[in-house]
Amino acid sequence: MTPRWIAHLDMDAFYASVELLRYPQLKGLPVVIGGRREHQPQPGPDGQLQFARLKDYTGRGVITTATYAARAFGVRSGLGLMKAAQLSPDCILLPVDFEAYRAASRRFKAAVREIAPVIEDRGIDEIYIDLTELAAQREGVAHDPLGGLKQLAQDIKNNVRGATQLTCSIGLAPNKLLAKIASELDKPDGLTLIRPEDLTVRIWPLSVRAINGVGPKAAERLESLGIHTIGALAACDPAWLIQRFGKAYGAWLHESAHGRDDRPVITHSESVSISHETTFERDLHAVRDKAELGRILTSLCEALAQDLAKKKLAARTIGIKLRFEGFKTVTRDQTLDAPVFEARAIRHAAGLCLKRVDLSLRLRLMGVRASGLQATPLQSVRSPLVKPRPRISIADLFDP
Repeated sequence: MTPRWIAHLDMDAFYASVELLRYPQLKGLPVVIGGRREHQPQPGPDGQLQFARLKDYTGRGVITTATYAARAFGVRSGLGLMKAAQLSPDCILLPVDFEAYRAASRRFKAAVREIAPVIEDRGIDEIYIDLTELAAQREGVAHDPLGGLKQLAQDIKNNVRGATQLTCSIGLAPNKLLAKIASELDKPDGLTLIRPEDLTVRIWPLSVRAINGVGPKAAERLESLGIHTIGALAACDPAWLIQRFGKAYGAWLHESAHGRDDRPVITHSESVSISHETTFERDLHAVRDKAELGRILTSLCEALAQDLAKKKLAARTIGIKLRFEGFKTVTRDQTLDAPVFEARAIRHAAGLCLKRVDLSLRLRLMGVRASGLQATPLQSVRSPLVKPRPRISIADLFDP
C-alpha cells in the first residue's frame, strides 16, 4: 500500500514579510502590523521614511502579525497594540494592506500548484497539500528512502520563494494533524518530516496546545488535571477523557494524542458565509455619532458586495453583528425573498436588521454578514422592501 504523505505549508510571518519586501530597511527589526492608515510611513526632512512607533499609538486595535524580531519581546498576533507598546515601545507600527497580502497569497498558491495541484486552501497564508502520488514517483536512496519526498517539499519551497521572494515552512507527515504540528517546529523557513515512529520523540514532549483544536480553555482544563504535554494526554485512559470532556471531544483528544487522523485533503468547499466587521477606536453613540456609524455601515456593505462579486455569489440572508459597551453582542438576520449581491441592496437589508435592535448603548464593534449563498443571478435583484418591526425609533438614524 502506498504510504500517505500530507504537507502543511505555512507562510512565515506572512503579512509582516510582505511589508518587509516593501520596506527592506526594516529587515531584522521588531515590526508589528495592525495600525491604521495614518500610520503609513511618511518622508522626513532628510527625505528618509519615518515610521510610526508603538509607544505613540492610542486606541484599542490589535496586532495582526509581528516579525520574529518583535516576537522576541513577547509581542504576538491578537495582542492589543497598547499592551504591546508596554513590552516594546520602540517597535515599528505599520498599517494593514490586505490587497497586497491577498495578491501575495494568490502568487504563492499558484506556485505550489505548478508542482503539486492537490491543495486544500486553509486561508490567506496556509494550505494542505496531498503529496501521496507525487512522492511515490520520487525515488529515494538506500540511506534516505524519503529523500525524494523531502526534495519534493524543497522544490515547492523554492518555487514559492521564486514567485514571492518570501519563505514558508512545510511540515510533512502521514496526516493533516501531524503535518500541521510539524510545520511549526522549525520556523522560519523550516522543512520538518514526522514519521509514525517519530511520535514519541518529536510530538509527545510538546504542549497540548500544539494540537490544532485544543484551544486555551481546553488546555487550561487539561493542565488543571495535570496534563501538560501531548505524551501525558496519550497516556490517559480514553474512558477517563470521555467522562470529563464528552464523548466526541474526549475520543478526539485520545486519537489526536496518538497522532491518528484520517481526514482527506479537501480541494473544494462551498462558502457558508462571508462577513466583514470592524472594531471602533472609541465607543460610538447612535445619536451623537449617527453620521460616522452610517458611513461605517455603508463601507462594510460595500466591502461585502465586492467579496460576493469576486466569488460570483449572491446572498439570501443578510445579517448584522453589534458589540456594545460591556461587550454585550447582538446579531440580527434578514432573510429576503430574492438573493442580493449589490451594495445598496445589502445596505438596505442591514438597515432592516438594525431596526430590530435597541441602540441605546454605545457601540464598539459593527459587522455585516452574507449567508445562504448561491450563484449570482444573471440580472441584479434588489432586496424586497420588507416591512420592519416598529420597535425602536432610534434605529431610524440608520436609514436603509
